[in-house]
Amino acid sequence: MRKFVVEADGGSRGNPGPAGYGAVVLDAASGQTLAEAAEYLGVVTNNVAEYRGLLAGLRAAKELDPDATVHVRMDSKLVVEQMSGRWKIKHPDMKPLAAQAARVFPPGRVTYEWIPRASNKHADRLANEAMDAGARGERWSASTSTAELDAGAAAGAPEVGIGAGTGAGAAVDERIAQAARTDTETTEVSRPSAAAAAVTADADADADADADVRAAKTVASPGWGPPDMGAPATFVLLRHGETPLTPQKRFSGSGGSDPSLSSVGREQAEKVAESLARRGTIQAVVASPLARTRETAGIVAARLGLEVTVDEGLRETDFGAWEGLTFGEVRERHPEDMDAWLSSPDAEPTGGGESFAATGARVAATRDRLAAAYAGRTVLLVSHVTPIKTFVRLALGAPPESLFRMELSAASLSAVAYYADGGASVRLFNDTSHLR
Repeated sequence: MRKFVVEADGGSRGNPGPAGYGAVVLDAASGQTLAEAAEYLGVVTNNVAEYRGLLAGLRAAKELDPDATVHVRMDSKLVVEQMSGRWKIKHPDMKPLAAQAARVFPPGRVTYEWIPRASNKHADRLANEAMDAGARGERWSASTSTAELDAGAAAGAPEVGIGAGTGAGAAVDERIAQAARTDTETTEVSRPSAAAAAVTADADADADADADVRAAKTVASPGWGPPDMGAPATFVLLRHGETPLTPQKRFSGSGGSDPSLSSVGREQAEKVAESLARRGTIQAVVASPLARTRETAGIVAARLGLEVTVDEGLRETDFGAWEGLTFGEVRERHPEDMDAWLSSPDAEPTGGGESFAATGARVAATRDRLAAAYAGRTVLLVSHVTPIKTFVRLALGAPPESLFRMELSAASLSAVAYYADGGASVRLFNDTSHLR
């Protein structure tokens, strides 16, 4: 029995936005590339594009040998966990795609493995080539078999081809641009949209193909709004009120003196509580274990009639030997460490503090856990500068250096919504209107 490895990827430039997938079938023993597939999908979400890539890869493997066993490798944790049966599939756009993928080969003949994005470069390249073509207004798809790959290599030709543009892309692009100028609602798009085109059904689709295509595509209608993905898990992110160290702008992380709120900080917390009580949307309160956040959360929760749950993942970064010092004092005492810290997210503060990369990994894990626990609900997370900025940075897909370009005031409110398909929408940042 032949054994194949399928590597698949999908991406969306915006979520939803112009999207594409790439898939490659490899011989498990030799690593030889046996087939490739890629397609520009028009406007869909990241996760739908990932599923379309998986489906294309499995179908390509089946064409090579319907009796083979397949090991799928993807950098989408969501797809891998759902197809492995460990996570439930809740989103209506993904259920039919997952069911279709599960039917390509008999049960037990396909296994799944999560891999880092850096290990999925082949499929990622194909997906980006498809999206690049779509951005130029070209309706594009490509598939190659072993014979075609060999022939192309012998002739010095590229491995995949680009179809001719239809001319429809420019018109769609203009409609999207016009909608972007007029739509003022909050969206979950993290990058500007480019051209969108209709999704084309796979030529080998079976009786369920129409349902799959309807599930996979979204209509390029005016506006940037996402499809209906159900009620999101909404994190209202509250930075704690002032402490005696806050006005002095001293490093105050999880490894320092753990100060309590000042009188100003307690007054700020009261004002936050009053504002949130008027809104009436908070359904739960979760706080960092540090004193200033637990005190802020306690004041707000008492006003809302809720209990406070403490979560270690929301604590501030440990700033090591810099705790209690000002930026200038650190610059004077540890100039080389400070330079490294400002230039690399992997650098740690002097004395074994926590890097921004480590904080980012911790916050991402906390986000995933809390988004699942509070799906469809609005929860107040009382935390600190670095974790809150990191929630926002991750939602935007922004680089680590963006942390230095955000200002977050004491007792400010920010908000991020997380949808069932993995999309995120930044709805508010550094709002302090309740303090004025």
